Amino acid sequence: MPAVIHPMPWGALYVEEHSGALTRIQYLRPGIRESGQGGFRMDGETPLLREACAQLDAYAAGRLRRFSLPLEAQGTEFQRRVWEELCRIPWGQTRSYGAVAQAVGCPRGARAVGMACHRNPLLIVVPCHRVIGADGSLTGFGEGLELKRRLLEAESSLLR
Repeated sequence: MPAVIHPMPWGALYVEEHSGALTRIQYLRPGIRESGQGGFRMDGETPLLREACAQLDAYAAGRLRRFSLPLEAQGTEFQRRVWEELCRIPWGQTRSYGAVAQAVGCPRGARAVGMACHRNPLLIVVPCHRVIGADGSLTGFGEGLELKRRLLEAESSLLR
């Protein structure tokens, strides 16, 4: 599968495609690429990967608020419903895990929504960073709360 490692203001992203759709966007913690850990294969750049990187750059610069990329996320039916709902959260806004659960027809499923967010294979493009605790706290981000905070702050500061 073709893939690239793309530098961003908050760190590098591993971006992968298969059969004309993005299948994985993952944050690379500092040192992962250099150490050879993580099982990341680089099989060449494609037009889709170039477009994905261009859109990610535009997002980081505050010029893009909605991605338009073909996505193919592997997951359960429930996870896919959650991921689709996450894509409906407007740029610069947040929703609680409970609100997302309600929206996907599982009103008592806040924890299941949290697990679906944790298993999101398409970081940033499927904006799981926009999901927060019911009390407004930043919780449950597999890539670290510091990255979640930086993404949310970048979106909210560019709204002004």
